[in-house]
Amino acid sequence: MRKGAAGLTAIVHLELGRDPADRNLYVFCNKARNKVKLLVWHLNGYWVLYKSLDKQRFHWPDWFDGDCMTLDQEQLDYLIDGYNLNGMRPHKMLSFARTF
Repeated sequence: MRKGAAGLTAIVHLELGRDPADRNLYVFCNKARNKVKLLVWHLNGYWVLYKSLDKQRFHWPDWFDGDCMTLDQEQLDYLIDGYNLNGMRPHKMLSFARTF
């Protein structure tokens, strides 16, 4: 959790292959899961928000594939507030094959 805006943007660009200025919010967590940093581009610069917990841990979701996952605003709020998103799994997508 030593990286600032420049280091986090490098991770987004080089490791995730995404544009850090695309107005998405990127959330990073340390190995102990007691600290998070949020990175977002706003108008002409980056915001870096940091939250550190003293005695608890963030419950990082385990229901995503790869290095990235997409959360909606409500899920992000739950994550930052300490709720366990693993117990709040979304419904599985269903697809119906047409048979004639």
